[in-house]
Amino acid sequence: MLLAIDIGNTNIVLGVFDGVRLTHSWRLATLRERTADEIGLMVTQLFERSGIDLASISGVALSSVVPPLTHPMEEMAERTFGRTPLTVDPAHAGMPVRYAPITDVGADRIVNAVAAWDRYGQAHALPLIVVDFGTATTFDAISGDGEYLGGVICPGIGISADALFQRAARLPRVEVRKPSRIIGQTTVTAMQAGLFFGYVAMVDGIARRMRGELARGDEAVVIATGGMADVIAGDSETIQHVDADLTLNGLRLIWERS
Repeated sequence: MLLAIDIGNTNIVLGVFDGVRLTHSWRLATLRERTADEIGLMVTQLFERSGIDLASISGVALSSVVPPLTHPMEEMAERTFGRTPLTVDPAHAGMPVRYAPITDVGADRIVNAVAAWDRYGQAHALPLIVVDFGTATTFDAISGDGEYLGGVICPGIGISADALFQRAARLPRVEVRKPSRIIGQTTVTAMQAGLFFGYVAMVDGIARRMRGELARGDEAVVIATGGMADVIAGDSETIQHVDADLTLNGLRLIWERS
């Protein structure tokens, strides 16, 4: 079995694959101060509670955008499972990358692109746009030839909500959710309307502009993943698929092809 690990700025997501089937997954808070021993203890407890034998793991695939946690996670894999992890390098992930310098592109973005191309693009050589709702919201373009072309990086919806609270003295911290109407009649509902509907409009606007630049862009398939994907997709006019496990499946594919 394979243990796939994606280290993001807000969460660490772990998934166990038995072949192509994702059997278990967990989400942990990203704390940059965690040591290999602390991570190993948490992972061991998760495996014990789920009835998974540590010895059943035959490989570990890792992507990380948090450098202080990359080495501790690699060390954890070696100590806990006796396996040297495959840490994704965008330059050697099995997809041509048209981004300069290539080392600047986040590993998770390439992992998402690999998974999206395999599931939604390759069979019919369709261009793709992947929207990942994380700490930042990223838009990634994949050509109909299976090349990673680059994309767009925006503040995440959570960052936007926090900025309103922190920088405007009279605005409260609000839960990001869809209000019943666009015209808010309280400060909270007005802020929620701005965050939610503003974000939906941003996603659709950027996706349309990206389609305009892509070859055969009118055929481009738009896939969303990440924490707010389900919420935003319900009101989006451009998102066609929501794939919650896109990153984990991308790690599986890269590991299988290595």
